Amino acid sequence: MKNLLFAGLAILLSCLMATAQEVRQEVRQGPAIQAVLQEHQALIAKSSRKTIAPAIDAIANSGLEQAQTVLQVWAEKKMWMRKSDLQFFIGAPTENGLIELTDFDGGAVLGALPKAEVKQLKPNSGVRALIATALVRFQLSDPDPARRQDAMTSLQRDPDAALLAPLRASIPAEPDAGLKAQKQRLERLMTIGYDSDTQARIAAISDMSGGLGVDLRATLNPLVATTRNVVAGTFPAARPETANVAAVLTPGQDGFSQAQAYELLVAKGLAPPRITQADIRAALTANIKDEQVAGFAVTELDNDATRQQAYSVLANSGAVLPFVTDDQVAAALQSHVFFDSFADPSPKVTTAAVAALRTIDAKVSLNQAVDLTLDALSLASIYFLAAIGLAITFGVMGVINMAHGEFIMMGAYTGYVVQQIIPDHTLSIVVAIPAAFAVTFAAGVAMERLVIRWLYARPLETLLATFGISIALQQLAKNIFGTQARPLTSPGWLDGAWALNDVVSISYIRIAIFCLALIFLGIFLYIMKRTRLGLETRAVTQNPHMAASMGINPGRVNMLTFGLGSGIAGVAGVAIGLFAKVTSELGSDYIVQSFMTVVVGGVGNIWGTLAGAAMVGFLQKGIEWLNPSNTLAAQTYMIVFIIIFIQFRPRGIIALKGRAAGD
Repeated sequence: MKNLLFAGLAILLSCLMATAQEVRQEVRQGPAIQAVLQEHQALIAKSSRKTIAPAIDAIANSGLEQAQTVLQVWAEKKMWMRKSDLQFFIGAPTENGLIELTDFDGGAVLGALPKAEVKQLKPNSGVRALIATALVRFQLSDPDPARRQDAMTSLQRDPDAALLAPLRASIPAEPDAGLKAQKQRLERLMTIGYDSDTQARIAAISDMSGGLGVDLRATLNPLVATTRNVVAGTFPAARPETANVAAVLTPGQDGFSQAQAYELLVAKGLAPPRITQADIRAALTANIKDEQVAGFAVTELDNDATRQQAYSVLANSGAVLPFVTDDQVAAALQSHVFFDSFADPSPKVTTAAVAALRTIDAKVSLNQAVDLTLDALSLASIYFLAAIGLAITFGVMGVINMAHGEFIMMGAYTGYVVQQIIPDHTLSIVVAIPAAFAVTFAAGVAMERLVIRWLYARPLETLLATFGISIALQQLAKNIFGTQARPLTSPGWLDGAWALNDVVSISYIRIAIFCLALIFLGIFLYIMKRTRLGLETRAVTQNPHMAASMGINPGRVNMLTFGLGSGIAGVAGVAIGLFAKVTSELGSDYIVQSFMTVVVGGVGNIWGTLAGAAMVGFLQKGIEWLNPSNTLAAQTYMIVFIIIFIQFRPRGIIALKGRAAGD
């Protein structure tokens, strides 16, 4: 009997301990997420973007720690439903083809089941987008910085007023400085768009009004978007209490015609439509009886006046709508108030937004001018680099070298060949610049020795000969490299652009070309002012006979000078090839601008070439800004302007003086 009693007590004690353990387990785990899932089981099992929102909201708003896990697993298509009891679990395939189920609440592994006994939930892209939005509130404070960044990206793409509070709560504890700055900016933008406190919105607009970001303008513009509306009565008595009126419109003024005003009345159902000729024809056709309409024979309805009379008879009988007279239109317009109303209902917010947008527009215009100036400087540096060699051969020597563009093309192809040998893009460019100079220098010397030196006194023959050489060089390049464009790849550190803000930016390649142009300007000045070759070149240019009598060999000086100009053109080809297509016609795109640069700036003066490049670059960019849809027209206008400019200043911007000018 004692043994039986002790056994009963032991069983009772073990049951109590088990119950206590279950209670402790439940307290530790908290409420079960499975209950929320079961409440929306049907929606989750057959989810669609149109119906799933209540289930997602219930999970996200449950306040349970497991909610984030459920949403993440669901979005990753790792949530499975057990068919026997329709409960949801985390599923993972095993090596033997089974699906191992893990409980959402306790994290316990419940064993593996065949695929026939479970169903994988595969939400479509629309459902996953809704899940991603719901996950944002959890991911904003996730320990993983990648998930926090994903949450920011999702929130920036699809902001939601309900996520403003979680965003604010996540900012103080954000350890990453970059992410914190993003959160602070997004919080200000969302405050402008979604906060219920008017003063907070105005303060946020004031804080952000100095910015130039596209996201700021995208936030402010919807606030001041207007809708055209009309109400019966006179202003201000008829002013709607709920409307934030932007402007009261008077029909017939400020681009708001009386016809547009009456069409608005008709669209709002406040006035009958005016009868058009098409309406008259349709009504008459619909009322033909025995070859007559309202007592008029069909054959008589061959002009507008008769048709209008017939229509009036039908209108008087009530068969069709009556005509609307001009007096009726005027009366209808006078008895209604037309106005534009802001999309945002708060006048204080829209006033602040309008003021901020005006400030932003002024800054955008200023920065656009800066950006246009940088573009013009960049283009001027390209033209100067292309023309500096021509400034030597044409400006100093007086040789009209129509093959100058082909030396630019040869330099670009030299850079391409070097890159085929040296795969490192940085090293290949470093090698390509002197290689291009050497190749084109040698080609220029050969051209001068074989052709140019026999034609110094005959400029027309020089032009014709060099034009023929340019065609031959183009065909030779096509035979060697083909007609397809060849890549001349810039180093990785030249990728991208230097952006001051969302308006002003310039590519690193353009900056590098600008610096290269300044370097070659310095090299040219050094050669011409500080070296014996420069001294002899200036002497031969001013008076070749006197220079020869002083022991200078004019032929040698001309050869080296022409080679120097050709070599600089080759270096320009390497620089231009980094952003332009390298083809046999590359030089043709720059030969006209090069000649214009030298002639406009002043023949024989390197500073004139620099001024000419600046003038041509700024002029072209300015015309393109005025007519951005037609760059060909911009070049045409530029050439016309330069022709007119030369008529008034034939010696260029910086003309030579003294004996050199006379020569």
